[in-house]
Amino acid sequence: MHLIPGSVAYAILGEDASPENVLIVEKQLGLDKPQYIQFVTWMRQMVTWDLGDSLLQRVPVTDLIREAIPISVTLAIYSMVLTLILAIPIGILAAVRQDTWVDYVLRAGSITGLALPTFWTGIIILFVLIRLLGWSPSLDYVGFFDNPWRNFLQMIWPALAVSSYLIGVIVRMTRSALLEVLREDYVRTARAKGLAERVVLVRHALANAMLPVVTIAGIQFAHMLGGFIVTEQVFNLHGLGMLIVNSALARDYPVIQNLFLFTVVLTLTVNLLVDLSYGILDPRIRQS
Repeated sequence: MHLIPGSVAYAILGEDASPENVLIVEKQLGLDKPQYIQFVTWMRQMVTWDLGDSLLQRVPVTDLIREAIPISVTLAIYSMVLTLILAIPIGILAAVRQDTWVDYVLRAGSITGLALPTFWTGIIILFVLIRLLGWSPSLDYVGFFDNPWRNFLQMIWPALAVSSYLIGVIVRMTRSALLEVLREDYVRTARAKGLAERVVLVRHALANAMLPVVTIAGIQFAHMLGGFIVTEQVFNLHGLGMLIVNSALARDYPVIQNLFLFTVVLTLTVNLLVDLSYGILDPRIRQS
């Protein structure tokens, strides 16, 4: 961030500010000190759980993150729920109907979802909603516990744009994992014992095929919690993604540094929870 030309002083004073005034503001903000001193100061603040203040807005960074977290978390939950509801059944159907026209159509659809950028999908969704239905994004975020229905109407469309890509990822992973399990000896044994195909699929095959799916879903969920940089811009959602963009444009170093730290901790936490879930899904891991 320090290598990028520009200064937060210009965001405060304006682009036409004189170099002398810029130097005065930078000195007031502590930006005139060497970068290693600024870094040591930030690390000292981490030890005391003090994230500092935003250089631009002059408010605590914790307040900015606290306001943005509910928006990004809500959007991530909506996107992941929508993805799992649609992708897992589609992946199962594609595996069961392997090398049929159904499989080809579903695989083509998943590849299409992977190929389309989420920002383009979001723009198309907005175009259809605004031109055909007269709908426009809300200017103010409405919390789920404040008004669940308005929150749903506000978040379902950006969630659909995000999940259009994630569905392709989960469908392909579910299909490949399930096909691999269906070729195992214990599945052949279950079929030879006369078990119904539905029982073989759900009780024996699907449970073991879910481990790689859970891994991919957990990684994607952690990435989503870090903020939807483009999607939030398209749908006017002031979550972590938009906070990252605005802070980067303004060279607001404390906000950027703490957002990156927050994202790293969040990703590690989600990955740990995913690893712990393996023991619930697979008894062999739990016993070992």
